[in-house]
Amino acid sequence: MSRPFRLGLTGSIGMGKSTTAAMFRDLGVPVWDADAAVHRLYEGDAVEPLRALCPEAVVDGRVDRERLRDWIARDPDALPRIEAVVHPLVAADRAAFLNNARGDLVVLDIPLLFETGADAQMDAVLVVTAPPEVQRSRVLARPGMTAARMEILLAKQMPDAEKRRRATHVIETTGLEQTRAAVQSLVSSLRDRKHA
Repeated sequence: MSRPFRLGLTGSIGMGKSTTAAMFRDLGVPVWDADAAVHRLYEGDAVEPLRALCPEAVVDGRVDRERLRDWIARDPDALPRIEAVVHPLVAADRAAFLNNARGDLVVLDIPLLFETGADAQMDAVLVVTAPPEVQRSRVLARPGMTAARMEILLAKQMPDAEKRRRATHVIETTGLEQTRAAVQSLVSSLRDRKHA
């Protein structure tokens, strides 16, 4: 049996990626979520290796993200050391998902898809986007978010215009019904192409 078509899903913070991923799930498309994988690992396989690097980052048997952030802020070598532990575990989690995936289409929801080079493993890439003012209002509505923190997060991400330029497909997420219709249309066209 041939493997499922791999659609990478990405977009900058506040562009509607999680909402769009849920729409694929609603259509019965298996979705692998990189952020959810990291959460699982911070309660499982990443705990002991990260405890060895930074004992105070583990609280009640799980990795505390806030304490990791504090360590990263204090120590310029912290982030590459954390990534050296976490990235291979995330890659293994993704590989297990792909090995077990059934059906003709899967979505891999990866916030830093282009930045990490994961786009090379995809058959196509969908970028979700929204106008800057919509993005800003969505992000600033999140608990604990500030304009300064938003700027730091955006600085780590490839600009939206560059993501759109490199995408195979782009969906603007300004309205739920319009986004849902675009997702349904894309799923139909990908399935038609796969069966052609």
